[in-house]
Amino acid sequence: MPNVGFAAASGLALATFAVHTFIGEIYVVRPLLAVGGLSRASRWLNFYCWHMTTLTLVVMTAMFAYAALEPAARGFGVLFTVMASAFSLLCIAVAIKGRVRPWRFPATSLFAAVAAAGVWGISS
Repeated sequence: MPNVGFAAASGLALATFAVHTFIGEIYVVRPLLAVGGLSRASRWLNFYCWHMTTLTLVVMTAMFAYAALEPAARGFGVLFTVMASAFSLLCIAVAIKGRVRPWRFPATSLFAAVAAAGVWGISS
């Protein structure tokens, strides 16, 4: 029987991937690449970090799915629950540092939802 909490976390991680990739590309990547005043290295390092996040979300989605289907893979569910929690808290910290309301950054609530589903999976 699949672990429903980890399955939900996988679905939410996939939704986070979709928001990041398709909406974020419009509102984050395009403006980042167009902004003046950034050094070439800074612009492309930020672009690299964007793609690191994309890959992390793909792996997170897959590993939550694996943990949902294979009880021996529970550790992956735990690991990615901790990571989703940390990413949400990091987003809050960055928002506060930038004097932005944390809820204006979709990553805050998206990663919090993934983490909550992961906690559900851990407790199952």
